[in-house]
Amino acid sequence: MGRGMARAFWIDLFTGTTWEEFLSAGASVSGFRETQWATVKKVAPGDWLLCYVAGVSRFIAIREVTGMPFRDAEQIWQEDTFPVRLPVKVVLKLEPEHAVPVTTLRDRLSYFQSASPTAWTAHFRRSPMAERSEDAQAIVEALEAATSDPLSRPFPEAKWHRKLGGTLPSKDEEVFVPPKEEDTPQENDGSSSATHEEIQSLLLKLGSEMGFALWVARNDRGKAFRGKVLGEVPGVRDKLPAQFDPATNRTIELIDVLWLDENAIVAAFEVEHTTSVYSGLLRMADLVSMQPGINIRLYIVAPDERRGRVLSEISRPVFSRMRPPLRDRCQFIPYSELRAKEQQLRGLAQYLKPEFLDEIAESAD
Repeated sequence: MGRGMARAFWIDLFTGTTWEEFLSAGASVSGFRETQWATVKKVAPGDWLLCYVAGVSRFIAIREVTGMPFRDAEQIWQEDTFPVRLPVKVVLKLEPEHAVPVTTLRDRLSYFQSASPTAWTAHFRRSPMAERSEDAQAIVEALEAATSDPLSRPFPEAKWHRKLGGTLPSKDEEVFVPPKEEDTPQENDGSSSATHEEIQSLLLKLGSEMGFALWVARNDRGKAFRGKVLGEVPGVRDKLPAQFDPATNRTIELIDVLWLDENAIVAAFEVEHTTSVYSGLLRMADLVSMQPGINIRLYIVAPDERRGRVLSEISRPVFSRMRPPLRDRCQFIPYSELRAKEQQLRGLAQYLKPEFLDEIAESAD
């Protein structure tokens, strides 16, 4: 662990781009937004910053704080000035492909122990964020192990360069609620060759191979992909679990795909191909609002080029005011990642648990 546990530990967030810019500038200064000045003043020389790259969700380095905080407007990062700064030195650094995925530490980190499967993402929304000593020890040990015995884990280039979140609407922005039963059509730029039915079919196939019972949206049961009717996929149920009230069932029956373990919903998927993301999120929000004690993995599955739109919509004020916020429970899965993972897992899906989705899902920051 280095020089004892008296030091404090802090999460320091990066994108792949800001990490590269930090290294290019000499790897001696860490920057934060002006709003974080009060927190940064609590960071002391000798403290360790545990560097985490959002998008790929990996720990990549340890930096030691070497002096007191200061303000400086010298341009280091293109995304923002990050004028609140700390002098640092690199203690340990990994190559991106050798960085440690946070999900590999789920059994050791306290913020993975929540009932919500995506609650841990709230820990990586701002920096610096104080880290408990027990969690810090697990992270440091994993980074040290990766230094002595690196394991290559490739990742999509788009995730490495993804920006932190999107621009949130102002508090006074009027929220438009689209019709409940029909999504509002939008233009398709043709960049994705997949169809809504193909992605539904793929999700049903994965769920079936994992041994789950299935549900496909009531209004999609007669649709087909490559000659196979979605409602006739092995494992698709004719009726929803009986424990939900009629109002909840009216919401659930329109969700594109459900994975079910007996009568328990394990995961819910809304496929947003060319339609309004907001209507799918409303169904997710309605479900967890009507059944607040329910523990379900929620996913919006959409073309890669809709990433920004999906993540921004998940963070809308109306969803952020939920307790917990919808962004803590609902994640985005891009088509390319789902297709690649399905190909990788062919013949192996029966050995998996739903947690494998953490490797391809992205959270709104």
